[in-house]
Amino acid sequence: MPIHSSNVNKRPYNEIEIGETASITKSITEADIVNFAGITGDVNPMHVDIDYAQKSMFGERLAHGMLTASFISTVLGTCLPGKDALYLGQEVRFVKPVKIGDTITASAEVVAKEDQKQILTLKTIVTNQRGEIVVDGQARILIMRPKNIES
Repeated sequence: MPIHSSNVNKRPYNEIEIGETASITKSITEADIVNFAGITGDVNPMHVDIDYAQKSMFGERLAHGMLTASFISTVLGTCLPGKDALYLGQEVRFVKPVKIGDTITASAEVVAKEDQKQILTLKTIVTNQRGEIVVDGQARILIMRPKNIES
């Protein structure tokens, strides 16, 4: 299933307001978990071994926490603030597991602005299809200024 993003205009720093939000939605598939394990090398059996995961307290395989959290980057880099975002940092707290077939929504809300440096602080959360928070956190983003090019 493709990622569905909200329509947030990409605007200059001075047009972004505190309280503004954006989100993307994605259903987690077997392929997402296998591909993430292959890219990162994180082959923890909780994610990739059906027999192991069935004997765990969850009874099934889970998505990697960082796979789930990575969709916050998608929101910040493509929606709010968008293409001129430079990720400075992210605090992440994993609250609930995400399983194959779960549909997650990663959301960001602008909660503070540092005008002199053009830095945004955003509350970031990921929820599942039941509206439960699965990842909670905060991000700091620098809005890059274009270079002055002399003719």
